[in-house]
Amino acid sequence: MTDEPDLLADEPVPSDAPVGVPADGGPVRRTRIVVATEDVAAAKMAGPAIRAWNLADSLSHEHDVVLATPQPSDLTHPRFRLVNEVETDFHETLDWCDVLVFQGWTMWNRPYVATSDKVLVVDIYDPMHLEQLEQAKDNGPEARQAAIEATTAVLNQQLARGDFFFCASETQRTFWLGQLAALGRVNAAVYDADPTLRTFLDVVPFGLEPQIPAHSAPAMRGAIEGIGPDDKVVLWGGGVYNWFDPLTLIRAIDRLKEQVPEVRLVFMGMTHPNPGIPKMRMAVETVQLSDELGLTGKHVFFNDTWVALDERHNFLLESDVAVATHFDGLETDFAFRTRILDCMWSSLPVVATEGGALSDLVAERGLGTIVPSEDVDALVDALERHLVDAEFNAACRDQMRIVREEYRWDVVARPLLEFCRDPHRAPDLLDADLVAAMARLARVGEAAEIALARPFRRGAYRKVAVAARMADDHGVRFTVRHFGRSLWTSVTTRWERTFG
Repeated sequence: MTDEPDLLADEPVPSDAPVGVPADGGPVRRTRIVVATEDVAAAKMAGPAIRAWNLADSLSHEHDVVLATPQPSDLTHPRFRLVNEVETDFHETLDWCDVLVFQGWTMWNRPYVATSDKVLVVDIYDPMHLEQLEQAKDNGPEARQAAIEATTAVLNQQLARGDFFFCASETQRTFWLGQLAALGRVNAAVYDADPTLRTFLDVVPFGLEPQIPAHSAPAMRGAIEGIGPDDKVVLWGGGVYNWFDPLTLIRAIDRLKEQVPEVRLVFMGMTHPNPGIPKMRMAVETVQLSDELGLTGKHVFFNDTWVALDERHNFLLESDVAVATHFDGLETDFAFRTRILDCMWSSLPVVATEGGALSDLVAERGLGTIVPSEDVDALVDALERHLVDAEFNAACRDQMRIVREEYRWDVVARPLLEFCRDPHRAPDLLDADLVAAMARLARVGEAAEIALARPFRRGAYRKVAVAARMADDHGVRFTVRHFGRSLWTSVTTRWERTFG
């Protein structure tokens, strides 16, 4: 027997029960919110689950919140409940809530979500279809194309049905506005409700925990054989994926060890905590190159597991500089490298490849050093400066401490909090004509035929009426000659505009 309230009970929460005080000082009504993730919610979890956990935490200050996961979890939280599909059918979870916040494959795997009347809030911080351009390269041409088409279809389904969207950066927002416009979602109803479209699509970056991390246990220095207390530690935070470039970094360390013999590069996690995500080609090639250069166990070290969320701060705090190298490309342009935020949280300077919102932030705010893609010389110089020039490295740490206050979860989640204080369906999805128009846009050929036919029909009706009156007044022969000349002029004009 427990005193904990059952958040999936049938009894509704009173709509007039105020909780928390919003920014304007007035009371807010409790909303039943489900935050759903397809990722593993456990001590060792990756970005999507970390984001879902913290969004649930932020929302739970004012609302009744459930975090829904596919598998059971040992984690608990003082303000929100965790449910899983092994023990609780997602139909029941969906029925309970007023608002569903989700990301990834949640809707695709549960088609009834799209046809429900719930307010659907879609987290599109991860342009998955752009990731597949790189991630699926190893699958062969047909499987790669299938992966790209599948993720594009998943995202288009979300964009066609969502009531409110949020992404990770202003650059991403511009990208998503284009995709929404192509699906017909940037329409008169949405625009008239808010010409800025901020109440339709806003920015919620990945955030930072408000608590400043403090070192609690040895992670590398004295804990990993070959890394001493006075060594210079370069940290690769997070996993090794195909769109990253650890190979240039390995070559840079091979060069740097001549100038800085005590340099030690640590890869913090080589195995993803989600068993559904296999080790990628780039991870294998990274270990192979390190072995070939004789660096493994001497200057390069691999943690074969995944560091628990509440232990990662020890790795960050024992490091001198972090590194995030990636390739130049479309995925980079719209990515949001959350590992750089971990550096911000722990005031750890970072050397990163140029491109992407957070690399731009590093350059603009003096949080570290930005280098060109695949430039070994520039990477060697940047790492050496951070490891040797203590004053420069300390200045970057000071800037990190300033900027991290802007990225606390309670700060970045405000657009989502504002929407959930007054959740509502998107205005265009309540307009039958607009819904029909968007459905036609989903079938380009049919949409084109209808778009061409509609003005033709209107014009045809009008011209038939005019022709009837003209025939009565001037005779059939005159009417035929008139409309013949009119038709010829129309055809030649259209031809010149199109091909001339």
